[in-house]
Order: sequence, then structure tokens, then C-alpha cells
Amino acid sequence: MRFSKRMDRFGEGIFSRLAEIKNQKLAKGEPVIDLSIGAPNIPPARRILDALCEAASRPENYVYAIRDQEYLLQAAAQWYKTRYQVELDPDTEICSLLGSQEGLSHIALSIIDGGDAVLVPDPCYPVFADGPALAGAELFYMPQKKENGYLIQLGEIPEEIARRARLMVVSYPNNPTTVMAPDSFYEELIAFAKKYDIIVIHDNAYSELVFDGKRCGSFLRFPGAKDVGVEFNSLSKTYGLAGARIGFCLGNRQVVSKLKDLKSNLDYGMFLPLQRAAAEAITGDQSCVADTRRAYESRRNVLCDGLKAIGWDMDRPEATMFVWARIPEGFTSSEAFAMELVERAGVLVTPGSAFGPSGEGHVRMALVQDEKTLEEAVRVIAASGMVSGKASL
Repeated sequence: MRFSKRMDRFGEGIFSRLAEIKNQKLAKGEPVIDLSIGAPNIPPARRILDALCEAASRPENYVYAIRDQEYLLQAAAQWYKTRYQVELDPDTEICSLLGSQEGLSHIALSIIDGGDAVLVPDPCYPVFADGPALAGAELFYMPQKKENGYLIQLGEIPEEIARRARLMVVSYPNNPTTVMAPDSFYEELIAFAKKYDIIVIHDNAYSELVFDGKRCGSFLRFPGAKDVGVEFNSLSKTYGLAGARIGFCLGNRQVVSKLKDLKSNLDYGMFLPLQRAAAEAITGDQSCVADTRRAYESRRNVLCDGLKAIGWDMDRPEATMFVWARIPEGFTSSEAFAMELVERAGVLVTPGSAFGPSGEGHVRMALVQDEKTLEEAVRVIAASGMVSGKASL
């Protein structure tokens, strides 16, 4: 058999590898505390489940959706106006996604040709790079360094690369570094994109998971943003709908139109009951969002403060559902540390190297366990002796 050469650029996904390690340990009867994949364990609000169940009980909803229903587009437009103070045309500036991952996997196919340059953050969520790579892009990494507050330094992008680039992916609050960007960054980003005629994709999946009384908006609220790009948003973490795969692409009507055309050749639209659930989620009572935010903030405090107390120095994240931490002293490889941690402590984390070259030397931990389990994670990590030589807590 012969296979596509493009697959030479890909190995087994890191999260699949981690899941295999977890399953092997569980099969041996060994406990595992899984802090690797960001799979939320906070369920949707009852009103959302009721909307889904009611719609799923109707036989007429089992046809192909084909396209986004008008009520869903209107709901998304209302959501962005109410939550982000952004005006959107529901017919031309909004497109649903079968989860942000699907959209990020495919949108480059509608924008670039093989060999075009695409700018991606480093470190970054893997599909930011993998989607353009599938489309045949030449990737140029934009470092996000701690000394710069993990902000991309647009002025450091070489002129020749900027002129070649057709597309750039940006995301704040950032996965995996967990930081937010100031208004000045977005103003600079829009000017940069206009200067070099680059389409911007801004992933805003974590805008509601912002802590310590801070608040996050939308890239699209800045003047000129819709001239240069689109924003992706997701209901996975905010509303506990990860497995339902519900997201949106919003903004520049040309980009949205091309993505709609592409998707019309790839899928038959979102399951109609999910469209009902999505509309209910973003237009109904939003107290569940605040509850979710408080839960993640409390989990952050338990894990970060606990690990710091046993000698693993790290910063509290200001946003997202993740913790980004340098590996403890004495370790030189994030993957080696992660593998040893799961063997000695039974705690599964994601090595930073999975997020790009600049991720080396770090691990990402997802706040996807309750506080009691996170306290246990701190205890077993301390007992493993892997942090500052401490043997117990």
C-alpha cells in the first residue's frame, strides 16, 4: 500500500499517546489522575440539556441540517452583541463549526495554497499548526516567551516572511501559556495584518474563563478587525458542551463565505437538536457561566498553591482551564518528566514539547478534576520525590 506524503509530517497525536498510557495503567489496576487533555467535567446547565432532549425527541429533527438554521445565526449575533458589544450580520458574518477543532483543521484549505507561509504561535494548541500543515503550508513560528509576557512580538517577524504570509493564527487567552493580551496588542495586530495583507484567525475559546475579577472581550470589537479576519469561539468549555462539538466562525464576510463553501462540500451541517441546544446556551440565563468560572478558579488555586507549597514553583494562570509550568529542577526534557511523573505518581500531564519548539521545558496541566482529586494529585506528586526532593506532604 502507498499513502499520502503529507502524512509524513504527522505522527500519532500526543493526546492519543497519553490516552494509551492511561489505559495501560488502568488495565493493570493502577490509579491515574488525568490532567492531560482539556476535557471538561462540568456538565451543561439543565436548561441546555432540556432544550437538547426536547429537540432530540422530535422525529423531524433527524434529517440533514445542510445549513445553519436562522434561529441559530440570530442567537449567535445576539450573543456577540450582548456579551462582546460586536455587531454581526447573521447571514454573512457567522458560520457554525462542528467544534473549533474542525474549523481550525479546515479553514486553511479555503485560504492558502501549498507552499504559502502561515504564521502560528509557539507554543500553540497543536491544530493551529496542524490545520495549515494539512493544507501544505510552510509554517513560521512566532515565539511566545515569558520575558515578553508570552505575547507575540510582531515587530520581530522577518520582513520577507511577513510579506509571504497569507494567514496567521493568534489566540488570547492563550492555550497553553494561559495569558491574556492587552488592547495595544490587538491594535498592533490589526495594523500588521493590514500592512502585509494577512488574514487573521483569532481563537477566543477561553474568553469566559478569566480569573481574579478580570474580564476578556473579543478581537472583533477593535476597529478594523473585521477587515482583516475572523474569530473562532466555542461552547465546549464555557457551557460544558465539549462532546457536542459546537463552535462558530465570526467576522470577515469573505472569509466566512469561503469557509461555508468549503464546509458545504465536507459535511451536512450541525445536528438540528444541537443547534437548538447551542441557541439556548448562548441566549438563556448566563449564571452557569459564572459558576463554571468560579469552579475553575477554585481548582486553579488548589493545584497551583498546593504544588508551590511542595516546592514546584509556578505562576497562577490568569485565564483558561490550564496551568503552564516549568518542569522542576533536575529535569531537561518535558516528555521525560511527564513520563516519569505518570510512572512514579500516577499523574498524567501534557509535555510542553507537544505545543511547539518553545514549549520544551514546560508541562501543561488541565483543571479537569474536582478539588479533592487535585489535592490528591499534589499529595502523590510530593510523595514521588520528584519535586525538590520532598518525600511526603
